[in-house]
Amino acid sequence: MIIIERGEGKKISHSEMGNWLNVGDQLMFNLEKMEDDAAVHIDVMGSANGKLRESEGVYYVAQIDIPPRAYTEKEIDNPDYDPDQEGSQKKIIERDPVPFSMDNVTLTLFELKEGVFDE
Repeated sequence: MIIIERGEGKKISHSEMGNWLNVGDQLMFNLEKMEDDAAVHIDVMGSANGKLRESEGVYYVAQIDIPPRAYTEKEIDNPDYDPDQEGSQKKIIERDPVPFSMDNVTLTLFELKEGVFDE
């Protein structure tokens, strides 16, 4: 996982277990299940009393960025090829998803608001 720290102060605790990310012992994310063909961005926010929530709150605590799912492509024979059918293609592109990797996920940690987050 790529970690980026914003600000000089204390940051929220986090840990990884397999494809799971635990943020502040309050939120757990199965990042592999969240991967999509488009980039995924998750805001982890904190309330004025230190509760963490996804996408709503007063303070930014962390951001999680999962890049779009990658694929390998190879040309194969078209099993449905019909030379008598106009537009039928002899070859097609087969796309296989690349296995998910936590190494491609970016976690940005923000400086915590003093007096709000006491871990």
